[in-house]
Amino acid sequence: MTPQDLYAARLTTAVQAVGEIASGSRVAMGMALAEPPGLLTALAARAEAGDVDEVRLYYFHSTPHAAATVLRYDLLDRIRPHCFFLGPVERMLLAQGEKDGRQTVWFVPGAFSQAPRLMCEAEPIDTFLTCVSPMDAHGFFSLGPSNDYGLSLVKSARRVVVEVNRHTPRVRGGMIHVSEVDAIIEQDTPLFENPVREAAPQDAVIARLVAELIEDGACLQMGIGALPESVCSALGGHRDLGVHTELFAPGLMKLMQSGAVTNARKATNTGRSIFTFAMGDKALYDFIDDNAAVESRPVDYVNDPAVIALNDKVVSVNATLQIDLSGACNSEHMAGRQYSAAGGQLDFVRGAYGSKGGKSIIACHSTAKDGAVSRIVSRLDGPVTTPRNDVQWVVTEHGRRDLKGLSIQERARVLITLAHPKFRDGLTAEAKAAGLI
Repeated sequence: MTPQDLYAARLTTAVQAVGEIASGSRVAMGMALAEPPGLLTALAARAEAGDVDEVRLYYFHSTPHAAATVLRYDLLDRIRPHCFFLGPVERMLLAQGEKDGRQTVWFVPGAFSQAPRLMCEAEPIDTFLTCVSPMDAHGFFSLGPSNDYGLSLVKSARRVVVEVNRHTPRVRGGMIHVSEVDAIIEQDTPLFENPVREAAPQDAVIARLVAELIEDGACLQMGIGALPESVCSALGGHRDLGVHTELFAPGLMKLMQSGAVTNARKATNTGRSIFTFAMGDKALYDFIDDNAAVESRPVDYVNDPAVIALNDKVVSVNATLQIDLSGACNSEHMAGRQYSAAGGQLDFVRGAYGSKGGKSIIACHSTAKDGAVSRIVSRLDGPVTTPRNDVQWVVTEHGRRDLKGLSIQERARVLITLAHPKFRDGLTAEAKAAGLI
């Protein structure tokens, strides 16, 4: 059969495609922009009708499409979210569940680099639901902006159902053939856009301090948000930068458009910006569409510290919620509860430091809650996301310092200088009480 014949034979409706999902199934959905709205709507309707129960839904990073369908609060007795990364949707569900005394989200801890293995090894996924770009003449769909764990689940899930969306960009690297798909539906829903927050005054100061650490020819990993965007804006005068990043966001796109990023000096994937998922606005999605200068790869490749370290001068820029006086970071727990997750932070911290001439940077505002709370603390309020053994550069609006090679006592003194001045006396007293200084 030709690819076109296979496509026609497997084309169905969303209702029919999810009709084979049985109660008690393990279902995975594509993350972020790979969430398939049509399929999720149909699955939510089955749950609402009582036709399916105790479905375990596995995923990273949800968007409003999932919030309006399979992650509706009233459906969580029938669809149980098994989430590897908490975002606004999950935090809302957890808060409501806490008020009502019920379990709403089952958080699964684990590094982003381990996602394919975590989803594939313990117990196979019964059905994988994901968005793809339209099929080409040779029978290939693209996973678009979300390669991450998608390719692994296409190979390992018992059943693969794709939602073809003309808005999904065709991105090189994440290709699946129509013969690997069990059912196809078509629905064109505009992609979720994630606007960048307006930068705070501290962001410009931190961005300058970070940019001064980045040399021409460096290979970049950036997170999402106003601060990473500010760092990218400060790098416009650099030359021959490379990109090997978990997330491809608008700031990196602009560096490519300006000519600052050429990827010419990379040892791996020379000439191409590598990422595992992308998120931003329509301009970003148009930019990565059929662009030979960008390529998506599975997260167990992109986030593998050994792969990251193959490039020289890797610079990893990540944020955190808290840093204790020894340098350990809590980047996922706040106000007594899980707030986000470890994601790929430790993967890139270790990969960047393992790179020849590389730098791992933790950059954050010195305070939170409009200055009411210090991010630099004597003791963390949650789990250690990045251990003190791994933390290298710490940057706040009050300065920067490389912690590698410093004693615990020296670290405490240095980190107090990076805290907001109004918290320094208190931190000094706490450090003395703990015998740190």
